[in-house]
Amino acid sequence: MKIKSLFVASLEPNAGGLVVSIGLMDVLKRKIGKVAFFRPIILEDDPKKNDDINFMIERYHLKLDMDETFVFTLLEAEALIAQNKQNLLFEKIIEKFEQLEKKYEFILCEGISKTLFTSTVDFDINLEIAKNIGSPVVGVLSGKNKTSKEIWEESLIEAETIKEEGCTHFATFINRLTSENLIDLTNKVRFLDKDDVPVYLLPEVKELSYPTIREVSEHIEAKKIFGGDKDLKRVVKQSKIAAMNLDHFLMRLEDGDLVIVPGDRLDMILGSIAANYSKDFPSISGIILTGGYVPDEIFMKLIEGVGNFTIPILSAQDDTFSTAMKVSETEAKIMPDSLNKIAIIENLFSTYINLKNIEEKIESTSSSSVMTPAMFEYRMFEKARSNIKNIVLPESEDERILRAADILLRRGVVEITLLGNREEIEAKCSSLGINLDKSIKIIDPNSSKLREKYAKEFYELRKHKGMTKEGAYDILNNKNYFGTMMIYSGDADGMVSGANNTTADTIRPALQIVKTKPGVSIVSSVFFMCLDTKVLVYGDCAVNRDPDAKQLAEIAISSADTAKLFGIEPIVAMLSYSTGDSGSGEDVEKVKEATRLVKELRPDLLVEGPIQYDAAIDKDVAKKKLPNSKVAGRATVFIFPDLNTGNNTYKAVQRSSNAIAVGPVLQGLKKPVNDLSRGCLVEDIVNTVAITAIQAGEE
Repeated sequence: MKIKSLFVASLEPNAGGLVVSIGLMDVLKRKIGKVAFFRPIILEDDPKKNDDINFMIERYHLKLDMDETFVFTLLEAEALIAQNKQNLLFEKIIEKFEQLEKKYEFILCEGISKTLFTSTVDFDINLEIAKNIGSPVVGVLSGKNKTSKEIWEESLIEAETIKEEGCTHFATFINRLTSENLIDLTNKVRFLDKDDVPVYLLPEVKELSYPTIREVSEHIEAKKIFGGDKDLKRVVKQSKIAAMNLDHFLMRLEDGDLVIVPGDRLDMILGSIAANYSKDFPSISGIILTGGYVPDEIFMKLIEGVGNFTIPILSAQDDTFSTAMKVSETEAKIMPDSLNKIAIIENLFSTYINLKNIEEKIESTSSSSVMTPAMFEYRMFEKARSNIKNIVLPESEDERILRAADILLRRGVVEITLLGNREEIEAKCSSLGINLDKSIKIIDPNSSKLREKYAKEFYELRKHKGMTKEGAYDILNNKNYFGTMMIYSGDADGMVSGANNTTADTIRPALQIVKTKPGVSIVSSVFFMCLDTKVLVYGDCAVNRDPDAKQLAEIAISSADTAKLFGIEPIVAMLSYSTGDSGSGEDVEKVKEATRLVKELRPDLLVEGPIQYDAAIDKDVAKKKLPNSKVAGRATVFIFPDLNTGNNTYKAVQRSSNAIAVGPVLQGLKKPVNDLSRGCLVEDIVNTVAITAIQAGEE
């Protein structure tokens, strides 16, 4: 599928990100009807104050509400990062981005310079956002005040950084080049391979860096004395302080000067005005009177009497030196009414950029296959939210369970049923400062009328195993059995337990009551291994010690179906210490037979085995060991031959690569029951409940 977004990331201040965004938007609007502009983070506290957003909406008549165009202010984003809540930051950005995706055909995103963040933010925020929304990156570099060698080295470093961060690199634009550097770099670009990321070069155009009188006035907070709106559009090429004798000053006057003069120097003011109207002197852009001095009434009357007076005059409170410093710091803006600047940009792109090449690249570039942990989590919650299910949590005595229930209800992901004494649960919540939603169901197995009903049903299920009616009633004191009977009877859709119970305590009632799906003889598990740029499925790493070939095949099929349920394309690797026919032995033969069975039972699945882990995940290794395989180097589902291998591998990957391991997720049951680790965190419980709800939705 072709790409539906681009992320323009300026890697330094004043690199010209908006210039590139304008050029790209011109290309997009010629080909695509509904285009959105999106800035995940803005500097201002109000998007209406953001010049780039305002420009894009007005210039290109985008049908966007301001609230759609951004997610966080810089201060809000920094606060979340400082609190180690990056996942929440990315989740909210993904949510807003995917809302736009549903309404628009293409989204042009623009980042915020990393230099605006404090030193506590030690990662490239633009690349992290681009990666999490799956948007190809357009890097923007400035060539100002650099040698061609420095610029080229920067571009190579930038390309490597984008690749290392796991982003798709669409193109690099290098702005503000001198004519000499432009020639030198053009020669280098010519030698790029056709498969390399394209580098586009744009020369420095001074007019684009000239601020207007209005921009200067706003920056220094000056008061307008003379000048209409059209006069404030004049550009400031440079500024001059009028602090010497008039004749000496006039000798230094240049076209487009902004004259900065003390408000009580009437001679200099009049001389500057006279020079502007003389055919022998340059035209100035305007005058700033400093020190808060405003000429008296007679002087004002004199100026007003000049016919067709178009020189804007401003008054600033600061002294001359301070005012001059502020003027020099004024950044030039490109506004919707900056027609000259817009024309310059359009000409730059048509002259120096192969626009057809960009159009073709947009058409031919595939959308990113990156799946970050934040993307996985967001899509998981969205899927659970789209089909609300009731999940029973038996371990209400555990603080982590109560906190997770609170989070889940606030997020509107599931309905929750807690098992236990209502007064005790409410008292514990009160002591923890948790205000559980009033809609939550609390059932006490000891006093519930359901116990009698469930006891009769359980007796019928287990009487062939010697179960008595009294025994069935007594066993429902056990909240895991009571919760499992709720699922069996249709009073709940799934159950999550294990924070205080063993895996056996969680699974045993499910095997006795819910039982396995038709055609499945074994309950197994997977972990979702959330790496930096992908989510892999590992099975079985928690339940079956040494499955035989038939069981291993069932585990592989169940794992593939679980992967597909969660939006991961199942490409199955049946792991072994041997790849292809390179090895032999009982363990290898088991994997070979399991692979044969998977292919026989599910010909729709891509599966390879036996295969070593490196050949399954690394494309370079795959080319050497299994060059003709459709799985090697691309696997997403990894099936381990035994529990020893699987459990150790998932923990090794988790600890050595800082991967997030979500699970174990049980599979193979008619209705979902999932097990928690006794050392689980609140976030683990939240994720497992959401996963259980999605599994229940499949049923």
